[in-house]
Amino acid sequence: MADLNTLLDDLAAESAELEALVAPLAPAEWARPTPAAGWTIAHQIGHLAWTDEVAGLSATDARTGDTNFTELLTEAAARIGTFVDDAAAEAAEMPVPDLLQRWRDGRATLATALRAVPGDTKVAWFGPPMRPGSMATARLMETWAHGQDIADALGVRREPTDRLRAVAHIGVRTRNFAYAVRELPAPAAEFRVELTAPSGALWSWGPPDAQQRVSGPALDFCLLVTQRRHPDDLALQATGSDAAQWLTIAQAFAGPPGEGRKPGMLV
Repeated sequence: MADLNTLLDDLAAESAELEALVAPLAPAEWARPTPAAGWTIAHQIGHLAWTDEVAGLSATDARTGDTNFTELLTEAAARIGTFVDDAAAEAAEMPVPDLLQRWRDGRATLATALRAVPGDTKVAWFGPPMRPGSMATARLMETWAHGQDIADALGVRREPTDRLRAVAHIGVRTRNFAYAVRELPAPAAEFRVELTAPSGALWSWGPPDAQQRVSGPALDFCLLVTQRRHPDDLALQATGSDAAQWLTIAQAFAGPPGEGRKPGMLV
């Protein structure tokens, strides 16, 4: 993957593109429902703002040795089923200008904190700890995915960019995680994934001679692994039964198995 500065630049560009989509909306439009059940546009931005803040808190702890994020984890464990939704709902109650500024401040603080993490120190998270580059990749993935929910709610088609490489990368790297959260055995063999980037370049992962293969547009793969589209609505091809099964359970985000979308379902 790209170096940390490039990833943070891509995260900033992805966030700015999403901000350009939501900032002109009238306050009433922020209450528009999105495909995530019970979440409005305000919930989506509130979630991004809160998660960027929390990631920045953890990155700061990695530098200072403080335990602020560990204390937050203890609180999260006590409300494991509602912690994320509660944070999004609380943020969604803020006046729109204040929420927008909170999101801007949180992502700026996160970028500064990640750049200051020393050496190969890992940043604690709700799942396994991550190096700063992996954290930036995860934040880029989430920003793009929740931005897709907002775009779907508004009926807007976003122009894909090669920033999707980071989303695709985390989608490939989380293959075994998708099996684990469903208590299924992960295939022993590696898969080959070949994707056509928005720019026309070919991105690939895994051994060239792998028997289990996935190919198609990078955009479609990213929509699949973030569960923003049903596999039936995507132009992805699987070779081999294990690869075909993976396309039905792929999940790039942390947490329990997602419900995904029904065929043809956008909102």
